[in-house]
Amino acid sequence: MALDGFRAAVYHGNLTEAISNVQGRTLESFNSHTLSIAVTGESGSGKSSLINAMRGLRAGDEGAAGTGVLDTMMDPMAYPDPVLPGVTFWDLPGVGTSYFPLNTYSEQLNLSRFEFFIIVGSQRFRSEHARLIREIRRMGKRFYFVRAKADMDLDASRRQRPSSYDEERILEQIRGDCRSGVAAEGVDHPQVFVVSSWEPNRYDFPVLRQTLHSELPSLKRHAFLLSLPAVASSIINQKRAALKGEIWKTALFSCLLAAIPVPGLAFLYTFFVFRKRLFQYYIIFGVDDRSLSALARQVGKPVGELTAVMTSLGTTPMTALKLLSDSVGAAVMVAEYLWKRLPVFGAMVSGGLAPVTTYFMLRKCLASVADDTQRVLSKALEAERENTM
Repeated sequence: MALDGFRAAVYHGNLTEAISNVQGRTLESFNSHTLSIAVTGESGSGKSSLINAMRGLRAGDEGAAGTGVLDTMMDPMAYPDPVLPGVTFWDLPGVGTSYFPLNTYSEQLNLSRFEFFIIVGSQRFRSEHARLIREIRRMGKRFYFVRAKADMDLDASRRQRPSSYDEERILEQIRGDCRSGVAAEGVDHPQVFVVSSWEPNRYDFPVLRQTLHSELPSLKRHAFLLSLPAVASSIINQKRAALKGEIWKTALFSCLLAAIPVPGLAFLYTFFVFRKRLFQYYIIFGVDDRSLSALARQVGKPVGELTAVMTSLGTTPMTALKLLSDSVGAAVMVAEYLWKRLPVFGAMVSGGLAPVTTYFMLRKCLASVADDTQRVLSKALEAERENTM
């Protein structure tokens, strides 16, 4: 299993191999991954009717989504697709209602749990649609924009201007309005479909179904890649916890060394041990210079794009010296000052300060490197996701 290989590679600090496990999967191998498609939009836009039409059902059929004039839904409802393998449509409450206002909609429904979105609109392109697009793009996820109720628009236009009625021209105007609205949010080549859920064999409905079917392997791969940072996070935290349990040994030895009445000895020991352990953390997690260069080549990105997301300061002697002078070094120097003035008391203070400061500084650096690993891996996976866009 590629996922098992991914987990093992992350745990052993081989991020290049972790990415290789993902790259090595064929599109067909992603069919086992369930794709959760959230169908969202303003209340009354035709979300439930669209889900029914996509599943070949009508309102009132067994297993069909409930439809109606009033949107009384309070929780997302799941509807597995009977034809598309591993696809589940989620009927979401309408955005912008009194129960689900626009500014809290994403948090209330936890939109991040869904892997793909179909935004359904009726009439013109609205600010609610733009807000949803921005939120979906912020999460790094993909969507289709579906303009529903085309039959009603065409019927209204036919009644208003029967002499100049041109169905294809009106449909193209509707598509153009939607494409312009989606493109204004920074989306290149927006995928827009004008449909009627009551006439699933007309307009863009057949194209919508065919597009979803043909893009399904790519969408599942994209969704799988989006899930990997969470998988990696648990592995990285597990590894971080194991390494944290070893810090006390280093701190204990610094406690014994600090009790020796030789000025500067405790600081020098702490400096060299601290830098050595810091360097080891980078190697163990796979974010040292050599590993990052290999990872950059693997994903086809400049190494600078990976290092740009890192916040830890590195492993140079000056870096280690700066970190220590800010905390451990200051504590040790206080202890050594007391050695000269009050030898007995100085020994007690030195023996107590050294292990505490060493312990907490190593914990801080371990956490920083672990967080960097998460960010670097997410950046590398982002490059892989770009290949599925």
